Amino acid sequence: MPYEPPTHTVERSLRATTGAKIIAGVDEVGRGAWAGPVTVCAAVTGLRRPPAGLTDSKLISPKRRTELAALLEDWVTSHALGHASPEEIDELGMTAALRLAAVRALEALPVRPDAVILDGKHDYLGLPWQVRTVIKGDQSCIAVAAASVIAKVRRDALMAELELESVCEPYGFAHNAGYPSPVHKAALAELGPSPYHRLSWAYLDALPKWRHLKKVRVSAEAAALETGGQLGFDF
Repeated sequence: MPYEPPTHTVERSLRATTGAKIIAGVDEVGRGAWAGPVTVCAAVTGLRRPPAGLTDSKLISPKRRTELAALLEDWVTSHALGHASPEEIDELGMTAALRLAAVRALEALPVRPDAVILDGKHDYLGLPWQVRTVIKGDQSCIAVAAASVIAKVRRDALMAELELESVCEPYGFAHNAGYPSPVHKAALAELGPSPYHRLSWAYLDALPKWRHLKKVRVSAEAAALETGGQLGFDF
């Protein structure tokens, strides 16, 4: 199915309405995984034409995604990644962990952006950042699409590296990136969680043998808000 290519429409609007000159597109990957970090990429692109085929990373084949990420890392004006670890996700909840990872990415850019385009409908960044949220921004906004592809490829590579550790090999991270899959579920049922699993996640409720390892956050309200983000299969 053909997709409309992303544009600089939102960037141009922010420039015109706010005077922002440096605008970062921000996207995350790993929100619904059961293991590994949540990773956020911040990408600044200016108003140049992007490499052909740029769109939401989930709409691109793995081979093409890897090729495109290599092109994008040279093409973007600047980019940076931020991660929040499984331990930080367990302690803070996903919303706060996303903000932590995003701030790490934004603060790692060589120049602080004047505005941020955030994929999705919820502003998990907040002040002091000037944020414009865009639903399906990874399909419609060039800077967000670039961040989407880079974040996905870099996190997938990180998860593949984890599989080289003997303790992680049975979970198949190189193929499922920490998301639920038959291999992942079978390994969890037999071996329980690895040091890289999120221990506050709902999947442990379905594993009687390992349920005692589940961590409960102090804030029940925060835990309830996160439930919808724990069952994703977008690998």
